[in-house]
Formats: sequence, structure tokens, C-alpha cells
Amino acid sequence: MSVLPTRHRTVTVRGHEIAYREAGPADAPVLLLLHGFPTSSHMFRDLIPLLAGEHRLIAPDHLGFGRSAAPSAAAFDYTFAALAALTAEFTEALGLDRFALYIQDYGAPIGLRLALDHPERITAIVTQNGNAYEEGLGAEAWAPVLAMIADRTPETEEPVRAIRSPDGIRWQYETGVPAAYRDLLSPDAWHHDAALMAREGQDAVQLDLIADYGSNFALYPAFHEYFRTSRIPLLAVWGEGDQVFVPAGAEAFRRDLPDAEIHLLPTGHFALETHAPAVAALIGDFLKRRVGA
Repeated sequence: MSVLPTRHRTVTVRGHEIAYREAGPADAPVLLLLHGFPTSSHMFRDLIPLLAGEHRLIAPDHLGFGRSAAPSAAAFDYTFAALAALTAEFTEALGLDRFALYIQDYGAPIGLRLALDHPERITAIVTQNGNAYEEGLGAEAWAPVLAMIADRTPETEEPVRAIRSPDGIRWQYETGVPAAYRDLLSPDAWHHDAALMAREGQDAVQLDLIADYGSNFALYPAFHEYFRTSRIPLLAVWGEGDQVFVPAGAEAFRRDLPDAEIHLLPTGHFALETHAPAVAALIGDFLKRRVGA
């Protein structure tokens, strides 16, 4: 069986170079892959080849992440609204007018903001530990973040800095992964993320984004209304051991989308690290049944 190559490209959006991965036939249905914190399109390296035969996969690195430009926090206002606007313009630069979304972690509020602004472009949503409900927030993991959102001071910033430390990043990959799957985790993944998070200027960039996460909570009612009115086909594939976005967040989608398809997998926050073939199979079947060609 031939494997279609993944191409690594860039495009300029608002004067910023945005890096992205692309694979699959140019005329195939598009799946836009939006990564989370603290990673990049690198998180999709195993998934893309599994779906590229029947889909066109596009996976950008958000501004400030991966190989995309990373202007300083003084030069760019790092908010989720700004990243969503850049993502919309990125899709326009590539001529993408209809696509399904894969959203994970930070990719969820970015992608769902895009869906609110351009609902006519979205054919389906695949959410992999991409939250849109308060009950999806793991209490212990979110405690320091919520404290900083409520009152940003040097004292509340300090515990949040640990999230992007090498140990904090590794914790996100390993936590909730059963022993049977632990040796499927590639240490390359967290070393890759840690190296990029250690670049000059990243401290301020990431603190600004984390401090802005509360703006996503304010949009939760609008997201829920979008689900109810659009009846968008939605597949949730969730690492059930995730302590950042817990399984209750996956189950909550059924409240507004009764036809949502929910699958809990025996893994953690970065489900693709251990279960990429299973996720690919679920996505391929879901898109074929619910969206078609």
C-alpha cells in the first residue's frame, strides 16, 4: 500500500509566516487539524498518513508555536480571538471554503470561534480532548490557571510557569496513560515541545495566552447554541485518563448534540501518541457516514 507523503509548507498571513503540514489529494474533502498546548502540528505526524488516502489534511502551527513565526508578546497581542482570526485568514489563503475540524486542547476554542464566525464552512467536528463545557475542566490541573485568570500577579503566574517546564510538559503526555500503553509514548514528543517552549520570549507569550483562556469560558454558551442550531455532526474521541480535560467534557456534548458520537479511549491527553490508528479508524468511518464526499 502506497503512503502519500506529508509536505511541510509555509504561507504568510498578516505578515506572519505560518507553517503547516499537508497531505492527501488536492480535491479530497478537507480536514483541518488544530493542535493544542504546548505542541504543534507535530502531534499529527502519525495520524496524517493514516487518513491522507481519502482526505486532504491541513495542519497549521498556531502563531507562537512550532515552526510558525513567534513574535514577542510586546509585538503581538496573544489572545484566542487573535489566533482564531489568523486561522480563518490562513484557510482563506489556502482557498479552503469547506472543511471538517479536528480540535484538541487550545485548538478547540480556536476552531469553535472559527465555526461561530463562519458556520457555513464547517462540515463536521472531531474533538479529541478539546473542551467546550465547564464540567470538562479537571479541578486539580485547572486550579492554578483559574487563580491566574482571576487575578494575574507575579505570585499567581509562578505556578502556571511550571505547566510549560520540561517536567510539566512530560506530565501532560504521561498522565492517565495505562502501563500497557506507556511504552508507546515517544519521548521525542515532549522533548520536541520542551525545546520550542524554551525559546526566548515564550514565557510572556504563553502566560498571555493562558491568562486569556477565560475569554473562552465566556463563549461557552455561544458554542452550545451553535451546536444546537447547526446540528453539526460531532465525534468526540477522548483519552479517558486525561486530567486536564476530563471525560465529563466529552459526554457533555450530547446535551446539545444528542447525535454526537462519543468514544473514550484508554489513554491520556495526547491520545494520538498511543492510539493514532484507532482514532484514524473512528474518524474515517465517522466522516464517511456523516459527511460523505
